[in-house]
Amino acid sequence: MRALLDGRVDACQTKDIDRLMSHYSSDIVYYDVVPPLQFTGAEEVRRNFVRWFDEYDGPIGLETHDLSLAVSGDVAFAHMLHRDSGRQKNGLQRTIWVRSSVCCRRLNGTWSITHEHISVPFNPENLQAWFPPEK
Repeated sequence: MRALLDGRVDACQTKDIDRLMSHYSSDIVYYDVVPPLQFTGAEEVRRNFVRWFDEYDGPIGLETHDLSLAVSGDVAFAHMLHRDSGRQKNGLQRTIWVRSSVCCRRLNGTWSITHEHISVPFNPENLQAWFPPEK
């Protein structure tokens, strides 16, 4: 299970869309911080990842922090923080922290991600995204 999560991060860092998508089930349900609220199925999720990759000029820095993993039989759940950084195509250097929850299922001995949820906290007083200080 840990190898699946590490492989997912590595594929994101190198923007290897085919390798990244090999970690997801064909019926993946993915909640992201960008519209629409839900991406359903491998093709929608793939397009969303390509959109994200295209925001960066070069590799994406993606670090996993505070990983918690629970496995029981053929089902697993993980939650973590990700520090996403890199130079955007507009020339700006960007760093953002996001929260990530991942649900996985093992079929025929192979783990795949069946659900993922990415979120950014917001300040309820002004409804603006809240970006925590660097850790």
